[in-house]
Amino acid sequence: MEELQAKLAGCGNKLIKGKKRIILCVTVTDMLRKMSTEASSIAQKLKTVLDKIQVASDKRPQALQYASPLLVAVSKTKSLDMVIEAYDAGQRHFGENYVQEVEEKGHDIELLDHCEDIKWHFIGRLQRNKVAKLLGVPNLYMIETVDNERLAKAINDTWGRLNKPAPIKCLAQVNTSGEESKSGCTPDSTLELVRYIKDNCPHLDLAGLMTIGSFDHDPKAGINPDFQTLVQLREDVCKALNISTEKLDLSMGMSADYEQAIVMGSTIVRIGSTIFGARNAPQSKATQEEAAEQAKEHEQDKSTQEEAVKSQTSKMKNLSID
Repeated sequence: MEELQAKLAGCGNKLIKGKKRIILCVTVTDMLRKMSTEASSIAQKLKTVLDKIQVASDKRPQALQYASPLLVAVSKTKSLDMVIEAYDAGQRHFGENYVQEVEEKGHDIELLDHCEDIKWHFIGRLQRNKVAKLLGVPNLYMIETVDNERLAKAINDTWGRLNKPAPIKCLAQVNTSGEESKSGCTPDSTLELVRYIKDNCPHLDLAGLMTIGSFDHDPKAGINPDFQTLVQLREDVCKALNISTEKLDLSMGMSADYEQAIVMGSTIVRIGSTIFGARNAPQSKATQEEAAEQAKEHEQDKSTQEEAVKSQTSKMKNLSID
């Protein structure tokens, strides 16, 4: 890079015949300048976010001061260069929404060589037929979106067959807002899912709870009820399992509301656009297909759950009649 910059620096001092060559020199110089600006911008934005995380953390009650919040930089649709720039600025935990994308990034030779201790968090809707592919990604650290027993079993069985030295960390995702477009178990079924993972999935390390929450809530309007719900659920789960709340993480808070989430007790925040800028890169065809498959499976799971509820309701009615 330095050699290229040196050559380009002297380009304007030479008599160059041919307009195309002159234009090329100017264009590449501008490109290098832009790359340098973007790099410093990512580092600066990362520092700003970390500073705000610290300020918000200091505002928490003493009972919540036991751990510093973990920043997961959401690199969905972002280039490898941007991931590496953030890594060079000290960031280690990165979040991805699609198996196809994290697989491509995770197996990239340059990234593997340069970012030896990068840690990937999967934060998107996970299809059971893509579990094996996801678990094959190098440096996979955590799956934050386990929202039903069948998915938990699929991850557990696959990880077990890989003979890994330690369980894979996971979070139980809760749909605290009740929106049909969002994944997650219901608040009422959270304890049941947690118990299932604890009792039946020895290859999963249940590290906590996760929620996305409603995008419509304005932090200026007051406390986010979705965050309140997750905080209370952790209390209920820990009481039922007789464990300390410090043993379960809360992954809640994104670019628009992470400061409030931290004050309320979040230990993991997922921030993308504030660090990397708007997600304006087009999705690959494979990623688009994966998104469509995710939506289809979500509808199928929803239908299955509705049928199960109807069946249970019918059984209860029959029992009451008898």
